[in-house]
Amino acid sequence: MSAETYRDAWGIPHLRADTAAGLARAQGRVTARDRAWQLEVERHRAQGTSASFLGPGALSWDRLARRARLADTARRCFTALEAKDPETAAWVRAYVDGVNEGLAETPEDGPAPEFARTGLVPGRWEPWTPLGVWLATHLLFAGFPAKLWREHITAHLGPEAVALFAADGPGTAGSNGWLVGGERTTTGHALIAGDPHRYIEDPGVYQQIHLSCPEFDVVGLAVPGVPGIAHFGHTGTVAWAITNAMADYQDLYRERLRRTGAGVEALGPDGTWHRAARHTETVEVAGEPGERDSAEVVEVEVIETDRGPVIAGGPEGLDDGTPAALSLRHPPRVTADLGFGALLPLLRARTVADVDRALDAWTEPVNVVQAADTEGGLLHRVAGRVPVRPEANRLRPVPAWEPGHEWTGWHTPPRAGLTDGVAVMANQRGLSTSLGVEFAPPHRADRIAALLAGREHWSAADLPAIHTDTHLASAGPLLDHLAALTAPPAPVALTPEAAALRARLLAWDRRM
Repeated sequence: MSAETYRDAWGIPHLRADTAAGLARAQGRVTARDRAWQLEVERHRAQGTSASFLGPGALSWDRLARRARLADTARRCFTALEAKDPETAAWVRAYVDGVNEGLAETPEDGPAPEFARTGLVPGRWEPWTPLGVWLATHLLFAGFPAKLWREHITAHLGPEAVALFAADGPGTAGSNGWLVGGERTTTGHALIAGDPHRYIEDPGVYQQIHLSCPEFDVVGLAVPGVPGIAHFGHTGTVAWAITNAMADYQDLYRERLRRTGAGVEALGPDGTWHRAARHTETVEVAGEPGERDSAEVVEVEVIETDRGPVIAGGPEGLDDGTPAALSLRHPPRVTADLGFGALLPLLRARTVADVDRALDAWTEPVNVVQAADTEGGLLHRVAGRVPVRPEANRLRPVPAWEPGHEWTGWHTPPRAGLTDGVAVMANQRGLSTSLGVEFAPPHRADRIAALLAGREHWSAADLPAIHTDTHLASAGPLLDHLAALTAPPAPVALTPEAAALRARLLAWDRRM
């Protein structure tokens, strides 16, 4: 199988191969050349071995990765993928082969400086490693950390304080995207814009790439360590973009555990004790920089109940003395399906209908997706698996020993049309409201909708004006509060300095 790599003036790789598998191998190889250190870090994060070279600061993650059984879940999902979709499994294997080939090559300018600083040598990827990378990337991307936060607030400030710290507050950021139907464009064809707001990262979580073979020709953003183009892609006749749906699809259960002569048991909702899976693993922890020879080995107890892996606490309770443990239940662990069956069909998509069918196999993270094709097809939907369960599960950890907290099926992903020829996604309440608890505040979505309404017809050249808009809509609540300070019926007396500052802020045009 032959493959060609061309880099444009910006260094973006353009890959061409005779087959989809050959192209996946080329993608893995070029990713290893460009992002070797990133790939090595992500592989270790998926395995829970990052402290072996990053030191004590990475130990907390490694503990979580081991206790959450990320690597084991990735193996299970890949085994299931081989049985259900052998073509995609072989395609993933080809990507891994390319990664291993690329990591084995010595770059012309030498290895990345991080390898020299840590003394690390790239390790070998397994066929399941890309699935582990995907799991590790998105484990904290969903709802369970928010449940812990709400529990913490409730314990210290009371339940009425939870709303004060909700993500819907004015300080919350997120990603944007918008879709403009053909009736609102200068060409009669739809326009779609993706605007992912990521933290400034080096290297970035996305990789610009062009993948071409006789079956498909796609440009977009890949996730280093994962084959294909998942979140933002254009196949020539159809394009798609995503934002986080802010859905809640992870549950935490408070577990009552006890040790027995045979191991560990968990109290179930039927009132009886059930055997829990248990074993121990060891995590190697490198010494601080300059003290690499002072490595230590930390033992981690791994327990899994009928709900899921125990990620905090144990038979002896939580670190705060609470006589309980917390188990995590999330779709990939329950179903042995990570949604990789959607990746090849997305690359082969020619129409919105093709994208729609591909996304029926999506699992996590749960996204709002917009797509458009050259035939006039439009799509605005949620993609991913969200379990049906009681409302209490969505808000905070629930007692595993009480009945009524089981999963009973899956939500049907919501869909929506356009309003006045446009659709906006910005993590706000809307299309996925029924699937989540907290969302981003609406000011970004409202601002984009207002800008789109300000012009009758849009061209692709016009859209950067929205991407680069500097109006700070989130300033509104604070400025409205300042404006009301001196108004009846309870005016606030201000010092001359405070009054001057208030006047200056109120005169601000709200542009950054």
